[in-house]
Amino acid sequence: MKQRKVPMRKDLLTNEMRPKKELVRIVRVDEATVAIDPTGKQAGRGAYVALDPEAVKGAAKKHLIESALSVKLDPDFYQELFDYVDHQKARQELFGAK
Repeated sequence: MKQRKVPMRKDLLTNEMRPKKELVRIVRVDEATVAIDPTGKQAGRGAYVALDPEAVKGAAKKHLIESALSVKLDPDFYQELFDYVDHQKARQELFGAK
């Protein structure tokens, strides 16, 4: 059977290349709207973040996502992202990576 190519993306917070399934996409839909894109298919400018809650806390302090997407974010968005990443990481540990 032919080996399938694994799509790789660069983690915005650690600058490491990782498989796309291990990352979560953050997308800027328009000039002021930023959202978490769990499917990875939403239209707009995207950035990828690893499922590491500590890295998300560091990103909030350094405003890395804001500079990558050229938009001003509320602190509430970073909390929402932290909660999402923490939940997804716990799911991976519980059920295993798919």
